[in-house]
Amino acid sequence: MYEPDRLYEEVAFVAYHFGWSHEAVLNMPHWERQRWCTEISEINDRMNETPSDRGHGHRGGGGRGRRRDDAGGGVVLRNPPESG
Repeated sequence: MYEPDRLYEEVAFVAYHFGWSHEAVLNMPHWERQRWCTEISEINDRMNETPSDRGHGHRGGGGRGRRRDDAGGGVVLRNPPESG
């Protein structure tokens, strides 16, 4: 069985970043939600790169790092929820 906390985390992550409905995200197979979480995180990594990060292969290593976005719009998740 899939852990409810993990499910909420994935649904919130994808729905927030793409504006998709709760129902649409919840009805996705687990593997697809995880894939979208990974894709969103890679987009966030690219958007959060500083000029000194560019060209150094920076890709937000392990853990669920957080960084303030450059536009001052708050904290942006850099990595998807931990696999479990």
